[in-house]
Amino acid sequence: MKEVEIEELCRVHYEEFILAVDELRGVLVDADELKGTLSGENLRLQEVASSLLLKLDELLELYSVNKNVEEALGMLKICLQVTSLCQMCNKDIAEARLHSALKSLELIEKDFLQNIPLKLLKKAVQKQIPIVKLYIEKKVCNEFNEWLVYIRRTAKEIGKVSISQASLARQKNEGIRSQQREAEDCSRIGFDEHAYALDLDLIGEEEVLEFDLTPVYRANYIHTCLGLGEKFREYYYNNRLMQLNLDLQIPTTQPFMESHQHFLAQIAGFFIVEDRVLRTADGLLSDSQVETMWGTAISKVTSILEEQFSRMDATNHLLLVKDYVTLLGATMKKYGYQTTSLLEILEKNRDKFYQLLLSDCRKKIDGIFTKDSYEQMIIKKENEYHMNVSAFQLEPIGVVPDFPYVAPFSSSVPDACLIVRSFIEDSVNYLSYDPMMDAYDVVKRYLDKLLIEVLNDGLLNLIHGGCLEITQMVQIAGNIAILEKSCDMFLFHAAQLCGVPRRLLDKPHSGLTARAVLKASQNAAYNGLIALANSKIDEFMLLLTSINWTPEETPEHVNDYMNEVVIYLHTLVSTAQNVFPREALYKVVCGAFSHISDSIMTVFLSDRVKRFNANAAAGIDIDLKKLEEFADDKFHSTGLSELRKETTFRDCLVEIRQLTDLLLSNQPENFMNPVIREKNFGSLDHKKVSIICDKFRDAPESLFGSLSGRSTVQSARKKSLDVLKRRLKDFS
Repeated sequence: MKEVEIEELCRVHYEEFILAVDELRGVLVDADELKGTLSGENLRLQEVASSLLLKLDELLELYSVNKNVEEALGMLKICLQVTSLCQMCNKDIAEARLHSALKSLELIEKDFLQNIPLKLLKKAVQKQIPIVKLYIEKKVCNEFNEWLVYIRRTAKEIGKVSISQASLARQKNEGIRSQQREAEDCSRIGFDEHAYALDLDLIGEEEVLEFDLTPVYRANYIHTCLGLGEKFREYYYNNRLMQLNLDLQIPTTQPFMESHQHFLAQIAGFFIVEDRVLRTADGLLSDSQVETMWGTAISKVTSILEEQFSRMDATNHLLLVKDYVTLLGATMKKYGYQTTSLLEILEKNRDKFYQLLLSDCRKKIDGIFTKDSYEQMIIKKENEYHMNVSAFQLEPIGVVPDFPYVAPFSSSVPDACLIVRSFIEDSVNYLSYDPMMDAYDVVKRYLDKLLIEVLNDGLLNLIHGGCLEITQMVQIAGNIAILEKSCDMFLFHAAQLCGVPRRLLDKPHSGLTARAVLKASQNAAYNGLIALANSKIDEFMLLLTSINWTPEETPEHVNDYMNEVVIYLHTLVSTAQNVFPREALYKVVCGAFSHISDSIMTVFLSDRVKRFNANAAAGIDIDLKKLEEFADDKFHSTGLSELRKETTFRDCLVEIRQLTDLLLSNQPENFMNPVIREKNFGSLDHKKVSIICDKFRDAPESLFGSLSGRSTVQSARKKSLDVLKRRLKDFS
């Protein structure tokens, strides 16, 4: 039972195990079969795979070779790229494309240098890069140094062209101002359709002298790329500063008048270049550096100008230098440079300029006065008329006379007008350096100085020199009258050049002081002429003392001295009539007649006439009648009667006429009758009459005098004269 139970128990508990063992035994059999199968298959597989393994080994070897080749190709590619960049760099350097060469070097350094697989190549490249950079630096430095030579040589032309442009601009402005003045003058008369026309000739493009800054730009950029920007900026500034110092040295082998334009043009060109560099060279120059260089230059230039101005003794030299300095200032101002110092040096030398200008004018005016014959100009051609008359408005504009034309002035008048006009133009030219200055007032002040201290003084020296003939004195007086009227023309010319509207000249007290001074000198000339005429008349009056004062017969003809006097007066009147205004002619001729009257009276009073008789008085009467006839004729023929003067030429002889009438009167004692004296002898002085009457001796009786009726008349006259003598003594 136990076995059955045990068997049953085992069956219950181990049945599945037993089944599994049975299955395992079945599997074992199957595994043995499979193992046999697999072993066979393995043998067959090994037989097949042995050839494949050989091929696999070959494939793996090929993979290894391929990897090595790829690595080699990568390394080769890098090397080729580096060498290609090196070749490009060399080619760029050879063709002077230094910027491209630097780009290649930068690419090599940044992208390839650390990745070059070949140590030898890498070492060679590392070694050559600094050498190439140094070469490039030297290369651009050499180019820049060549540019320094080029630009210093070119700067003079740059300056000349720019200054010539400033000159053209000034001429255009002057042309515009001239048109404006003409338009204003036309507006005073009427509208002028051409006054507002557009003048295309005044519109043009400025000529610019191009200059090459490429070497500067390239050198600056390359040095910046090389990390040497600051070094190059300092190098540029120092070299340009040295060039400036050289430019500021004036040549000692050449006069300044010959070299000043080149000198100033060189300075202008230098700073025009620096202005372009400052604006376009990407920080190569700073504003402060340019200002420092300009300050150095302007200080040196003003010092040189001041020294040279102090040595100059010619006005035209001062004007030439001033003109170019002004153009330099205008040119530099256009580029933004301060030019106040240049204007100040011109202002400082203004007085010296006028001293030289006045001195030159004095020499010229003295020369024309010396050269002038003081005869009326005879103008034979129309162009001579325009040049000597119309140009200075000495005669009404638009009127052309018949030729030959006898001008009312001598040659010194148009010559003096030309000198004055030249003085005005030179003055305006010099003062044009400062457009803000009131040039008109300055020109007017110095114009007065010229006319008074030079022209007027020269005329006075002529008048008082004592070396002139009467006709020359007449002409000088006429010249002064014309010059005095020309003062308005001079002032208008100055105003026109200074751009002052003509309407301002019409204001009170806007004229020249010189006009009144010349007017006074004109009177001095008239007085000088009167003195000269009187002196000549005195020469003729010396003949009066040598006549026979006690003739036995009454003269039948005029004495010789009176003929000479009348001839002289005729010459005087004829000469003065063509030149003098009628008022001046009246003054001069009246003075001559009055002097003749005084001279005859003086002869009567002088000790040279001890005694005279009635026949001598009758001779004087004949002389006076001729002179009075001449006086009346000239008073009317010259048109002076139209002036309605109270005193005629005859009236100037009234004293000697009344004396003669008294001496020839049958009753000279009537002189003491107040009524008769006031009517017939009002110009006579008691004392003079008393002295002259004391010298009066009637003619002695002839052999048959008692038989004639004449003795009775003479006796009655003698008694009456004796009465007059006694009463005059009692009156005294």
